Amino acid sequence: VQLQASGGGLVQPGGSLRLSCAASGSIFSIIAMGWYRQAPGKQRELVATITSGGSTNYEDSVKGRFTISRDYAKNTVYLQMNSLKPEDTAVYYCKNEVLVTTTTGLARGDYWGQGTQVTVSS
Repeated sequence: VQLQASGGGLVQPGGSLRLSCAASGSIFSIIAMGWYRQAPGKQRELVATITSGGSTNYEDSVKGRFTISRDYAKNTVYLQMNSLKPEDTAVYYCKNEVLVTTTTGLARGDYWGQGTQVTVSS
């Protein structure tokens, strides 16, 4: 399974960005999709997740500003980020919890994208 993330960049405070992460490979089904971020000198933290049923969960500091969504047909998860703040600056990673097809049946695994840099600065 490969995850390809895109959409990062440099934006001024108060601006918006939309991240995308497309999954490909021997995917039977995607159980959950999510975004994490890691700022310099800090641990990677959860930003938002969305389940196969559409249930969402957000880290407190992004509630009301960020929206996670998914396109089932394209195996793609999005993160719409509005009202960005300098403290949102980080490398953003997508993660999928996936059931994959193998020669012996189905197997569950967690897969990470390569990360995309988001910088919020004036």
